[in-house]
Parts: sequence; structure tokens; C-alpha cells
Amino acid sequence: MTADERLHLFGSHFGTYEVEAGPDGRPRLLPFRHDPAPSPTGAAFLDLADHPLRVRHPMVRRGWLTAKGRPQGRGAERGRDDFVAVTWPEAARLVAGEIARVSGDYGNAAIFGGSYGWASAGRFHHAQSQLKRFLNLCGGFTSSVNTYSYGAAAVLLPHVIGREYQGATDTAPSWDQIAAHARLLISFGGFRLSNAQVEAGGTGQHRAEAALADVARAGCRIVVFSPTGADAPGLPGRVEHVPLRPGTDAAVLIAMAQVLLAEGRTDTEALARLTVGHEAFAAYLAGSPDGQPKTPEWAEGISGVPAATIRELARAYAQVPALVNLSWSLQRSRHGEQPYWAAIALAAMAGQVGRPGCGFAFGLTAVSSVGQPIRRLKGPAVTQGRNPVSSFIPVARITELLENPGGTLDYDGQRLALPNIRLVHWAGGNPFHHHQDLNRLAAAFRRPETVIVHESVWTATARHADIVLPASLPFERDDVAAASRDNWLIASRRVLATPPDVRSDHDMLALIARELGLDAAFTEGRSEEDWLRHLYAGYRDAHPELPDFDTFWARGYAGLDLGAPAPAPTTPLADFARDPDLHPLSTPSGRIEIGSSTIAAFGYDDCPGHPAWLEPEEWLGAPLAGTYPLHLLSPQPEHRLHSQLELAGPSQQAKVTGCEVLLLSPQDAAARGLAAGEQATVFNARGRALVAIGIDNRLSPGVAVLPTGGWYAPNEQGLDLGGNPNTLSSIRPTSRLAQGTAPNACLVEVVSR
Repeated sequence: MTADERLHLFGSHFGTYEVEAGPDGRPRLLPFRHDPAPSPTGAAFLDLADHPLRVRHPMVRRGWLTAKGRPQGRGAERGRDDFVAVTWPEAARLVAGEIARVSGDYGNAAIFGGSYGWASAGRFHHAQSQLKRFLNLCGGFTSSVNTYSYGAAAVLLPHVIGREYQGATDTAPSWDQIAAHARLLISFGGFRLSNAQVEAGGTGQHRAEAALADVARAGCRIVVFSPTGADAPGLPGRVEHVPLRPGTDAAVLIAMAQVLLAEGRTDTEALARLTVGHEAFAAYLAGSPDGQPKTPEWAEGISGVPAATIRELARAYAQVPALVNLSWSLQRSRHGEQPYWAAIALAAMAGQVGRPGCGFAFGLTAVSSVGQPIRRLKGPAVTQGRNPVSSFIPVARITELLENPGGTLDYDGQRLALPNIRLVHWAGGNPFHHHQDLNRLAAAFRRPETVIVHESVWTATARHADIVLPASLPFERDDVAAASRDNWLIASRRVLATPPDVRSDHDMLALIARELGLDAAFTEGRSEEDWLRHLYAGYRDAHPELPDFDTFWARGYAGLDLGAPAPAPTTPLADFARDPDLHPLSTPSGRIEIGSSTIAAFGYDDCPGHPAWLEPEEWLGAPLAGTYPLHLLSPQPEHRLHSQLELAGPSQQAKVTGCEVLLLSPQDAAARGLAAGEQATVFNARGRALVAIGIDNRLSPGVAVLPTGGWYAPNEQGLDLGGNPNTLSSIRPTSRLAQGTAPNACLVEVVSR
């Protein structure tokens, strides 16, 4: 094995980095030599190691300790109180005692196991898996389902195109097929290339930006619909940018479908073979239910897109091999199910479904893996066991769960009972980043009797806890970094020693499990190295061509077809389109359900049985825009992952006067007398946040942009000094069908500070 094959690597969600000693003798992260486009952001991970905001000892909120014998109501000062340090044995006893008390007095449904998957790219030190394994051994917990990223689509798509296509990367043709076959690529929401730096579990190679450039270089016409030209990146060919009002994409897609219907451009043979329910949608397009045909002129009045543009693109989409792509952000809005459903209907009507490189795609460049022509790794996760508790919520409904014990929640044809949550145990996530209406969440977080949080740094979630357990950072432990949507395995080795009183999630839960007599079942007698060998063996069982563990660990990486540029071209729905009887979908009809009798039977007024334009409560056409005339969009940040790495150099350097930057068009800034770099307050009825003004000529008037991830930090007057857009966004769901998150339906105003 050569020196090039013996690499000390660190695997992160931003990709893979080589570890070397810097000029000062301390380790530093350098780009992985096999990555053609490494992310500069992840190289700043080590900035967190010695940060003053590290959690270095088990900490307990003072007011919780003094009220220990009076559990009800002791969360009143949560988020405002100070903390005292305790020893690990004491912390373990406190946590174990609370789990035993709540389980014994109220049942395990009173425990909410909150977690999310972005804490680590490693498969063993995966906080969500570790916490769920522990809580299941304790008798179970109320859980959550779905994600903030793809919550509406994941519930809708099984009804429309089947469970096999509900995953966030499952609908996209591979990039090589798009470049070879598509002559028109229309992207609603565009391509935010900074998102493609990231992959859950990491990657060895970032290829999305180059793949998109190959599509343009192949002569494909690319059209981007977005309120900002920033979503239309510079490419070898010309990219056409079509501005539209935020949240109106469904209206444009529906009008494109109406053009095909009205002009006789539908592929009637494909519709008859591959779909059901088209008749109801066709009647809607013609205006039969409401007297309003869904013409391009109708859509122009809603979206601001010229009718001639809609009509020309509809005709082009039906005439040449074409693909329509929708960003994930579109379904993170009120009625976010509708643009996705409308895109599927449009593709079916145009006869594009199942054609190489054509049809529809969701999320090209949303993360690194979407559209990559690779064989995906199959492997095990830390076994979580069985959860005996049946109660759950969609992940975006945490506030309602805590606010409304004994209430109910509509979800995907079910009525969920909301248990009375007495204890929240959270590991590996930061709901005070992901969730909406953070002031309301903070109030809801004060209702449970106890909140336990594993955290590495003093996030807002940690500050709203009672017991904070100091968790190691990913570069302070050994792990196998791997993404189920990628083809690389990384031997992610410890870069720096863990601080003396800090533990991994596994080690701290093993200590608590010992207090409960569950440690043998939790650890299975395995050391960290034993677990890594066990997990890697699962990958080798699925992929025998992988080397043995010792070779992998010494070399630093392994994978599938690492030298082959496109070993697995993908054309979703191709087998189905060729023979729908032999390869039916898992929908009730076995076909694409342009009209779904199942969804129609649910009777949800915010999600009917076919694609539709439904006016949201907050958009630029709403009466509320008279008070709050700016539509706020909150994309993922370019310089951190959600709220991770907020304390690192790239995120801090991106601030202006220490504030998160809110982008406005030149017209909107001038109308308010605001100058670039000036501090300002962005506000609505839900909250206020401090920002610095940025001016963006590519931004449509009436639209403001504030990326997510600034740390929620309200002062005594309620002004969020961290500039988090979720201080302002609403917890209204996408619909009662999916109950997904909808932060991009948000109206605000901005004034000089």
C-alpha cells in the first residue's frame, strides 16, 4: 500500500478532508485529493474544538434543581435560567431517575424522543440511532416521522407515484441521461449550487455542479423560474431566468398543463396507459368547477409570469425531450404538495414520463447525490429495536404536540392522538433552528416537566433544556462515514482528543443505561472498534467487492466503482412506462394518480384530490401584504449546514456588523431608506429579528431573503439578535395531508433599527 493509499481522513456532511499538521503543529483539514470540487465550508470544523461556547461538563438548570420535588410547572424559566455543573454519575442518576419516574407514573408515551440526523456523518456515532435504541430499551417513546427538508413530498408521492419514489432522491434521472437526451430543462426554484456541497453521510466526490455544466454544454436549453436570479447560475450555455412571485409555481405549472389540454398537445395514449384520475384534473383546467379556465392569462395574474412565456414553454415542453425539475424549497410552503403534483401531471400529459433524461425531477442540486449515476451503498445502521409506543407526530408538529396534550392532529387520512408529554429527550438536532415560529416554540418548550439535551455547544436548544449532556464533536471520535445515497465509505478517524468531561452519545447513554440495568443490552458488550467492524461487515455482506476492514481503515476509504464516471445511469419509471401491467406502481391503481380518490376521500380542504392552485394566507396577493409587504424566503445558508458551524470562521465572516444579512432588491431598500450594511429590524406579528441589509440586483421587488441557521437569541425586548428567519415564519403546515413545514409562506416588513 503506497503513501497515497494511507490517508488520515475526516468524513463530514460537507464531504471528506485529509488531516495534516499545520505550521503551528495543530491538525488542519485539507481538501480530499480525490474530490474534484471540495467544499471550503467543512474545512472549518476544527474551529469548534476550543470555542468558548463548548459545553464542557454535564450541566443542570438551577431552577429545575431547586424545584426537583415539584415537577409540574418547573419549566417556567426554561431558556432564561442559569446552569450549574454536576458530575457524570450525578447526571446519569438524574436522567435515569426522570425516565423511570415519567415511564412509571405516566407511561412511555409521555416521553418524546426528539432527534434529527445531521449531528454526524458517521454510521455508529449517529445520535438519532443511539437515542432511539436507548429509549426503545427503556420501554419506548413518542416519536416523529418525515423530515423538514422533504416532508410534504414524502407523504404526497406514495399516493401519486408509489412508495418506491417517495425518497428525496428517487425521482431524478441521472445527470448523464439528462445531458444525453434532454433538450429542455425547466427548473422551478432553480439550482442553488451551495446546497450540493452537502450530503447526509458525506461523500468522496462533489460532482453536481460539473454535471449541471455538462447538461448546458450539451446544448440543453435551461430555464429557471425563481424570485431571484441567484438560483440561475452561470453555465457554459445561456440560462434563462423567469422571475415569479414566491409560492405561485403551482399556478404556472397548472397553466402549462391547460395549454396542452386546450391545444390538443396531450399524449392521449400515454395518459390512458399510465394514469388514472385525469378527467377530474382536465375539468379543473377547463374551469368546469369554478368557471375559471386555468389559462396562462389566469396564471399571469397570480404569478406575474407573462402569459406568452407560459404558453411558449408549455408548447416546448411537449415538443422536445424535456425535464421539469422542482427544488425542495417549493414544497416547504403552504400547499407545498401542489407544485409537485402538478409537475407530475404535466409530465404525464406531455408523454415525457419514463423517457431517458426526461419527465420530472425533484431536487437536482438540493444535495450532492441527486442525479448521480452511481451504485448506492447498502449497509446497516445501529439497530434501534422495536418501539412499543405507537404514538407519533410529523416532525414539524412539535409545538402542537407540546401545546395541546390530549388533542388530535389530522395527518394522511389519520387522526393522531397527542399524548401529554412530560419529558423531552433530544439528541443530534437543534429544533430552535429547524422549527418555525420560534417564540411560540420557546413557550411550548416550557410546558414539559423535564427537557434533556445532548449538545456540543450552547445552542438555543441547549439553553432551553434542564439537563445538558456534553457531546463530543464528530472529529473527536472514530467512525465509518457513509451515505446511503452515495458510493464512498470513509474511515473517519479521530482528529483531536475529546475534552476530559465530554462523552460521545453512545458512551453517555451507556452510562445512563447502567443506572437502569440496561447497559448490557445497549452496548451488546461491544467496544467502539467492535461496533465499527460490525457495521463495516454489513457493508461487505451487501458488497463483497469491498476490502476487509483492516485494509479499509489503513487506506482511509473504500467504495463502489470509484474509478468509473457513470456506472449506473438512471431513468426513473422507465420499466413502468414500457409495460405498466408488468411493472405497476405501488399506488392503489398501479398507475400515476393525477387524480387520487384516496386523497379526495380524506376531505381536506387544503389538499383536494387533484393538483390545484390554493391561495395561501401569506403571499404577495394576500390582504396581509398591505401590512407586511415583503415575502420572506429562507433558503439554506452557503456558509454552514443548517445551524451547524455557525460559530466557525466562514459563517462568522459572512456576517455584516455581526448580523445575519437580509437581502432586498434595490427598489425595496430605497423605498425604506435602507443602505447596504445598515442594521435593520425585520418583523411581523410573530416576532422581530436584527439583521444587516444587503442589496441584490437579481432579487425581485417585494421579496426578501434571509438564510436559515442564525442562532435564535432573543433579548429582553424580544428582538432576536441571532437573525433567525424562523423567528418570523409560521407553524402553519403545508396541509392536513402531510403536515409538512411551510416557512416559505411568510410576509414581513423591514425598518431601520
